[in-house]
Amino acid sequence: MSSAKGNSTAECLALFRLSLRSPTMLSQGTNFEGNVPHIFVTLGASGDLATKKIYPTLWWLYRDGLLPSNTTFYGYARSKLTTEELRKKCHQYMKVKPEEEKRYEEFWKLNNYVAGSYNKRVDFEMLNQALNLHEKGTAANRLFYLALPPSVFENVTVLIKNACMGEKGWTRVIIEKPFGHDADSSLKLSNHLASLFKEEQLYRIDHYLGKEMVQNLMTLRFGNRIFSPTWNRECIASVLISFKEPFGTMGRGGYFDQSGIIRDVMQNHLMQILSLVAMEKPASVHPDDIRNEKVKVLRCISPLKLSDVILGQYEGNPEGEGDAKLGYLDDLTVPEGSNTATYALAVLTINNERWDGVPFILRCGKALNERKAEVRIQYRDVPGDIFSGKLKRNELVIRVQPGEALYIKMMTKTPGMTFEMEETELDLTYGSRYKEVKMPDAYERLILDVFCGSQMHFVRSDELSEAWRIFTPLLHQIEAEKVKPVPYIYGSRGPKEADEMCNKFDFKYYGSYKWVKNH
Repeated sequence: MSSAKGNSTAECLALFRLSLRSPTMLSQGTNFEGNVPHIFVTLGASGDLATKKIYPTLWWLYRDGLLPSNTTFYGYARSKLTTEELRKKCHQYMKVKPEEEKRYEEFWKLNNYVAGSYNKRVDFEMLNQALNLHEKGTAANRLFYLALPPSVFENVTVLIKNACMGEKGWTRVIIEKPFGHDADSSLKLSNHLASLFKEEQLYRIDHYLGKEMVQNLMTLRFGNRIFSPTWNRECIASVLISFKEPFGTMGRGGYFDQSGIIRDVMQNHLMQILSLVAMEKPASVHPDDIRNEKVKVLRCISPLKLSDVILGQYEGNPEGEGDAKLGYLDDLTVPEGSNTATYALAVLTINNERWDGVPFILRCGKALNERKAEVRIQYRDVPGDIFSGKLKRNELVIRVQPGEALYIKMMTKTPGMTFEMEETELDLTYGSRYKEVKMPDAYERLILDVFCGSQMHFVRSDELSEAWRIFTPLLHQIEAEKVKPVPYIYGSRGPKEADEMCNKFDFKYYGSYKWVKNH
């Protein structure tokens, strides 16, 4: 943890988890450094990310008494808004219950708004004067959330450093992805940020690291003796990490086309999950010990080649309804004839003693047959089969979303008089086992971590560099050669070539078993 003052990470998170069971127990506010003022500044406050995610998250944390008792919120953007107008923009996303109206009013009384540009020092000096008036000379702590397009990151961070740093308390800066467009642009951004701030002041947010089942990977792997002996090349045949969405770009193709599915999902979200699945046991749960191990495993992965990848682009389904009838190129915001992939499957190998020869298959796509994100650990075939080839492989499935769950697919005798066998599961479905527990949003966990000063679930600069090293040559080749993705039908499993690639790399898809959420 950084050397900044405040509650320890363990204390903060213990209080957080306690509040999920009984929010009223923390109604007076978490005790951060007595009554020291904290100011949370949302830059880009009028944009979609801020109104749909950041402000609702701040409200939920405030509602549950998880923020320091003396916290004030400032929005900053180019739009000339009043605080009341900002409130109206956010309201539909805030999920306010009737009994929370009074507290909701209190939350908005703590909000302020300043309009200004992203490239003029005088505007940031005006913001700083507003913050100083609130702080009244105390050792206040400042948090800046950059809910902004990457094109203004450099200007804004320079202006924060030159005009808005806390004089007596600490300052922390939260940066949203994308962290660059390739290895060179990412390195340029990292060097720029390093020239302004210490690493412990920077919080590169990947919201997947705030999801319950992603955070649970540490406990699952290193807190259970049952899994450790089999978590290696001797027992595991392949690992499939999937992210599937059942909808297309829906008029946002102009934005998506600039990045594509690899940059949008695979290089960040899926690689972060891979590193947690594959890393060695850290020396402790200290954030840097964990991130050191993540970096080590990424360094064992060679850059991807085009032969390791299947790229797809969805076409309209003539039998579908509504948007399903439209292909990616039918989206009027997409450039005509675009070769941008909306589906990608990539096979990576980790050249170390634990994983040598085990394929890690990353799969992500839009306009597919279902919504889910999961990790599927598929075990090798049972040696010495005495059941005439009827056995199917065991799988440990970690369902990230929707419906958080952990289940193990296994073979069992079919109940009754016959001696047939069938697949079933040992099932931990959170919606059933933890019915009374409020499951927080990923942003709630991560923003609370920033207040606490814990960087455990944030991306360090060397992690970022290693992830880009793996993907940049592939991305440049795809763009230079104008590689055309294979078509797949809206609402399908994706290109048939992807299933063939999975089979080639020892992931067996049977299609004979469907997990049903146990609610």
